[in-house]
Amino acid sequence: MRDPWQIAEFELGPDEYFVVGDNRPHVHGTAHDGARGERPTDWPGAMVSRMPFTIDLQFLGRPRVIATAAIPCDGGVVLVDPGPSSCRAALDQGLARHGYGLGDVRALLLTHIHLDHAGVAGSLAQAYPGLPVYVHEFGAKHLASPEKLLASATRLYGADMQRLWGEFLAVPSEALRALGGGETLDIAGLRFDVLYTPGHAVHHVSYRDRADAIAYVGDAAGIAVRPGYVLPATPPPDIDLERWATTLDDLEAWRPARLFLTHFGEVADPSVHLAAYRVALARAAEGVRQTLLGVGDEAVGSAAWTGWLRADVRSVLTEEEALAVEAAAPFEQLWQGLARYWRKRREREGIALAASRPATQGENR
Repeated sequence: MRDPWQIAEFELGPDEYFVVGDNRPHVHGTAHDGARGERPTDWPGAMVSRMPFTIDLQFLGRPRVIATAAIPCDGGVVLVDPGPSSCRAALDQGLARHGYGLGDVRALLLTHIHLDHAGVAGSLAQAYPGLPVYVHEFGAKHLASPEKLLASATRLYGADMQRLWGEFLAVPSEALRALGGGETLDIAGLRFDVLYTPGHAVHHVSYRDRADAIAYVGDAAGIAVRPGYVLPATPPPDIDLERWATTLDDLEAWRPARLFLTHFGEVADPSVHLAAYRVALARAAEGVRQTLLGVGDEAVGSAAWTGWLRADVRSVLTEEEALAVEAAAPFEQLWQGLARYWRKRREREGIALAASRPATQGENR
């Protein structure tokens, strides 16, 4: 079976080349080239890819932290989760290596609006009028008016906001394409199914390419810098384990041929990965719950749990891989998201218990 991520290219001459996409050669040029394909001049030797490819955004100078999926389409390329503005140069260079420029991007598909996934969307939408930005309807309003989103992020990252993420500009309202889940998108010769996939975030969606059944799942299936270790992505404030379990059922029912994780890249066996992720998510969540029960001071609990997690990661991954995992998902934030979930659940269950308990004589007076 042909690997859908393998690029095969055959050079013809200084100004024209064939690329193999669907088992036949095409003469391909960008939307600005006219009828004749021309070699991009900003990346010497680049030839235009006609197969999906991964752009490593080299976040904080580290490999395998944030991945953007690039899917060639009629007249250009579609990007899934273009990343933060701090990585825009790496995004541009990654496109150029495959014969494209930012001006060739025909659509942005956002799995959700967290800054590591969507931070550059407003900058690109403003720089290239007419570029559509697809996002769940709950996230669309925060891209159009990002003040609350940025205030929430600043509470987490403080003075590191600019260093980590760069600028975050509003997406023009006319560029936004709000989704609810269940849609089919036809974009420049490509067709994507959309699935609502909450659990990590209430505004999370995933996309499945009809052509090759690859599902682009953002953070819905966790973090895996290489096979053999999957880490739950559980930052605050939206973690919901019950809805996440349904999301994993729905992703499995989609029967994808492969998964694409924003942290990091392609997963060859979705069923094995999703089964492992269920176990990893339950293990992390139960660890936080037990730690909360065992300590009175949440700061002490956070230090204990994150210390355990750092050791657990390093029992499988190399030091470089472990650092990449923590760059993708700071462990203190993973604790915060799960601890908040357990606190909220305890509050809900307490209210429900109080509401169902018969009133005493004293309470009736």
